[in-house]
Amino acid sequence: MTPKQEADTRRDCQTIARRLATITFPWDTTRALELALFRTFAAARIGGLLHASGEFERRPQKRYDDTDLLVSEIIENGCDSPRGAQAIARINVLHGRFRIANEDFLYVLSSFVFEPIRWNARFGWRLMTETETLAWFWFWRQVGERMSIRDIPEDYEEFARFSRQYEADNFCCTAASQSVALATRELFAAWFPALLRPLVRNSIHALLDPPLLAALALRPAPPWLAWLAEATLRTRARLLRWLPKRRQAKLRTQVPRPDYPGGYQIESLGPPPAARAAETPGPGCPFSGLNGATER
Repeated sequence: MTPKQEADTRRDCQTIARRLATITFPWDTTRALELALFRTFAAARIGGLLHASGEFERRPQKRYDDTDLLVSEIIENGCDSPRGAQAIARINVLHGRFRIANEDFLYVLSSFVFEPIRWNARFGWRLMTETETLAWFWFWRQVGERMSIRDIPEDYEEFARFSRQYEADNFCCTAASQSVALATRELFAAWFPALLRPLVRNSIHALLDPPLLAALALRPAPPWLAWLAEATLRTRARLLRWLPKRRQAKLRTQVPRPDYPGGYQIESLGPPPAARAAETPGPGCPFSGLNGATER
């Protein structure tokens, strides 16, 4: 990519990211960002903080919807639009209640960059172009800057190396991380009829890589199901290549939400202020004795 092409990609990254997430790969982007949640749970400090808040265990659907809506407001409107800026400000208010290490912010940001790109490489109906890949990276980098996250790499490969090293240093089996992961898995399973829920649970496991499964103490999916999940998603991708391409944007902000039957206000998304802000667990793995724990 020439310097001019890179400059154009930076300039247009918000428009390109919106097209990727709402027109070109809407379903894939949503599924990939759902998987990104599990990656963040596996980090001891992040999983501990989310467990301490209690939101995923007590109100998983509302917690999912609030996160989905805030992220979708930024993607659909751009981080410099009035609504995008309002969503980022709301995220900053919610995060400001806790003591969160900058490297943890960086890792969560990296998961939003790289998980959709990894998903696309496995299951996309076409591969992202180099311009699209870098635009997705620059879009989330701009979001991170507006969240006042420090030391965000300007180089795509450098950020990828940071993400891999963070996982090597911080993925750890803890009771807190497993609890949040199980609550989220059960939320996704609850979207399906009861008869299908065991299959859904195992299908989620089939899409998680072995280090992530180990960090969350989740059993690998049966080999036949892992093969079937991969084959189904790849078959879907092949079929989509032959179908008419989407022209209208699919907006997550327009999806009906049971918790918001009359619509929502950005400033009201997220949990109400707690009496006392929770703190992140200290460094290391406070529940390292659970490394041999098994899934409930």
